[in-house]
Amino acid sequence: MSPAPLPKRSEEFRALWKLALPVAIAQGGQSMMSLVDTAVVSRAGTESLAAMGVATAIFFAVSALSMGLMMGMDPLMSQAFGARNATRARALLWQGSYLALFAGCVLAVPMVVVLPWLLPLFGVGAGELPLVQDYLNWRAPSLPLMLLFINTRSYLQAAALTRPLVVATVVANVFNLGADIVFVFGGEVLPAWCGPLRLIPAMGVKGSAIATLLCCVLQWALIAWAVRQIPVAGGMPSVRPVRADILQALRVGVPIGLHIAAEVGVFSLAGLLARRLGPESMSAHQIAISYASFSFTVALGIGNAGSVRVGWAVGARNTPLARMSGLMAFGSGAGFMSLCALVFALFPEPLAHLMGTPSEVMPMVVPVLMVCAVFQISDGVQGVGAGVLRGAGETRFTFLANLVGHYLVGLPLALLLGFGLKLGVVGIWWGLCAGLTAVALALFWRFERQSAGTFQPLEA
Repeated sequence: MSPAPLPKRSEEFRALWKLALPVAIAQGGQSMMSLVDTAVVSRAGTESLAAMGVATAIFFAVSALSMGLMMGMDPLMSQAFGARNATRARALLWQGSYLALFAGCVLAVPMVVVLPWLLPLFGVGAGELPLVQDYLNWRAPSLPLMLLFINTRSYLQAAALTRPLVVATVVANVFNLGADIVFVFGGEVLPAWCGPLRLIPAMGVKGSAIATLLCCVLQWALIAWAVRQIPVAGGMPSVRPVRADILQALRVGVPIGLHIAAEVGVFSLAGLLARRLGPESMSAHQIAISYASFSFTVALGIGNAGSVRVGWAVGARNTPLARMSGLMAFGSGAGFMSLCALVFALFPEPLAHLMGTPSEVMPMVVPVLMVCAVFQISDGVQGVGAGVLRGAGETRFTFLANLVGHYLVGLPLALLLGFGLKLGVVGIWWGLCAGLTAVALALFWRFERQSAGTFQPLEA
């Protein structure tokens, strides 16, 4: 049976963005919460901002592996829908939920108990340690909820039902802004009619973590309710844990987890290296990484949409369509990130002021944002590349590319430029730029080569 004829490029472009835009909004909403957290805490002082930067670096370094494990559900679910097997897709949602709870609870423990003891080795002062510990104590419980959200998001985007993701994201961001202000600075900032809420004490960095935890509860509850309203053609599956399904998800997800851990880990390590240069350098890194993460989430949304569309095509055994979908995602990601590069390059000072950057940090933020502008296209291409390869079930190469690019290219250059040539935090970011570029080139080459052959479904 020959595959269906390919759609026109304009049709594929519209189909990609119809899925990518709401997914990108959902992705961007996650980063927007981090951006708001940084903007609010920066107004509490340089020490608080530096402490939150260290704490969030630890959180995302530890959670990266588990986030990748959950993304292993992406190709399984999208290929199940591509094969028109909605019952199988819903069964995978349940198995992914069990995996999310287990992985989240297991990894939350060392985040709170073990890692804070290692922070003095990276130059974190005694005055910041209590702030870092307070943040992690309240942020760690959000990890299982975040993984449940990622798993449920994979199901909704694979089913092309993205409206609940947008609604949950908007509601959570509105809540986060208010909760951040109240918990960080205290209820005294509220008007008199708020009554008992005015009694909430100012909690600083810890208050930001509490606000994030509450947002994770709200966001997951909203999309979980939306999934319950979706009928399943073919009948509801069993909800019991299935060992074979969980092991299959792990086989696909472990390389993704290692790839994300490698990527997030190098940026977290860059943050700790910046901290060794002083709290001002760490604050500059935290502000720049918040902006870079925000722009990257849109590219990540395009990559997720590309993953779904490639997965649909692979599930339907249509490799030419998978190739077209993947290349369209690459082009869209590069195009959007080019616009972001222009914004960072033309308006670094207004962007820094928008975040409430302290005066002593400003001289470092502006040049770092210029470096951020340079690597936007590379960051977008590697984010999209990981997505489209994931949709095809190709995950091991992505991990190897990130390992080589970041740790054999990017990190050595960051150490050489930042400390050897004494360029400081700017040199560290030039090293990150080189690593991202190496990964982007490798992933584009891999998809181009693999899509010239034939993709096979994971459950063939």
